[in-house]
Amino acid sequence: MDTKDHDNQQKNGKCCADGATMSRDIVANVQHQAPYEKLDKRLLPLVLDVLDQCLFAVDPDLKITFLNKKAREITGYALDEVSGNSCADVFRTTLCKKEDCPLYRSFHNRQKIVNQKVRLRHKDGRNIPALVSAYALIALDGTLLGGVEVIRDISSLEHLRRKIEDKYRFDDIISKNAKMFRIFETLPLIAESESTVLITGPSGTGKELIARAIHHHGNRREKPFIAVNCGAVPENLLESELFGYMKGAFTDAKRNKPGRIAQADGGTLFLDEVGDLSPTLQVKLLRFLQDKIYEPLGATFSTRADVRILAATNRDLEIMVEDGSFRRDLYYRLNVIQLCLPKLADRAEDIPLLVNHFIRRFSMATGKEIEGISDDALAALAAYSYPGNVRELENIIERAFVLCTGNRIELEHLPAFLRAGVNIRRGKCCIGLDPLANAEREAIMDVLEKHGGNRTRAAKDLGIHRSTLLRKINKYGI
Repeated sequence: MDTKDHDNQQKNGKCCADGATMSRDIVANVQHQAPYEKLDKRLLPLVLDVLDQCLFAVDPDLKITFLNKKAREITGYALDEVSGNSCADVFRTTLCKKEDCPLYRSFHNRQKIVNQKVRLRHKDGRNIPALVSAYALIALDGTLLGGVEVIRDISSLEHLRRKIEDKYRFDDIISKNAKMFRIFETLPLIAESESTVLITGPSGTGKELIARAIHHHGNRREKPFIAVNCGAVPENLLESELFGYMKGAFTDAKRNKPGRIAQADGGTLFLDEVGDLSPTLQVKLLRFLQDKIYEPLGATFSTRADVRILAATNRDLEIMVEDGSFRRDLYYRLNVIQLCLPKLADRAEDIPLLVNHFIRRFSMATGKEIEGISDDALAALAAYSYPGNVRELENIIERAFVLCTGNRIELEHLPAFLRAGVNIRRGKCCIGLDPLANAEREAIMDVLEKHGGNRTRAAKDLGIHRSTLLRKINKYGI
């Protein structure tokens, strides 16, 4: 081997050894191009092919100029298939709108954009969950040469996340709270039995979800699940709604109509807000629980039905029994097995799980490709007290889906009372106010924080009119 060949081999060897560092320097910025002017142009693609991450390059018009080996493997495209095409047309990610595009933002701000979550479209149409980072390539004279996007396939992480969430799931009920976990453990046993179940807990805690899970995992799963909200039907109509009626039972009864009990024959009847039943209906329900027979309105005969009863209430039936507004014998018939659901404020560790669950559900329902939620928005949700429990959280996420035009829910998409709570926590002292005004400002913020940002309750607590409170909020910039 002559001296010249030996020198070239040494140079090539050094380039390969420094390949990883070199590629990072090029990806981050090409302001220091001088050391690479004599580099063999054939070497750079080979170096970039060594990288274990998907990488592609574009020109200033966002037209693809290069795909490394990993990118070709992950996306299914060959370079000659996509070269010269817009990256948005090829990969069709959830960030391909111009204002959301990481490469466009990197070009515009001349800054790197790191770890944006997207779904990358494979050549065969599959969606691949990924994290993308974008880097503008700037020459020494400030000219934009193009950009590079590095994509990390997180399919395995998504699979792991689903496995973890499945661990905290029973049907559509999601929780890692210890009390809820104990309920999860007993639900299969309860489902296999035929016993009546009383589900208690504040409104919005998911009592009907529990009832549906019991039915779905029981022997009656192939039969109907019929739900009746006893508090939503007027008392004079509820009896015919439950038991049905015969033709001629009243003026407008022109034909026989089966009630909800008949519809649920062989299956499950869920009586929500059972504490709202009138004394008359309590007696009739008690007879059905005892003997499985009932009489439709206007009937001269009894009818038998094989129905399992699940009941729910947000009221304290024991207190109602003591004050005589609920029959003691009916309470004991309903309360064979009792499941008491905690309010969401007592299972705050479930809020991130529930938020992600609702985001995925609304994403599928609306077609909006919203991938997640910002840290600020999640912190605001985690700090709220949720008087409406899980149902209120679900409504908040649904509202955010309506307002969100990007791929992530931000603080601005949440209701004003949640944003007010964040502002309260960001600082209570206002420079420029005299001590008395600062004390008043702090007192108002303390009461607002106490009531989760609810201004009506805060005004009542402070002993002032709501309009006065609003003026002070504007005055102090709360």
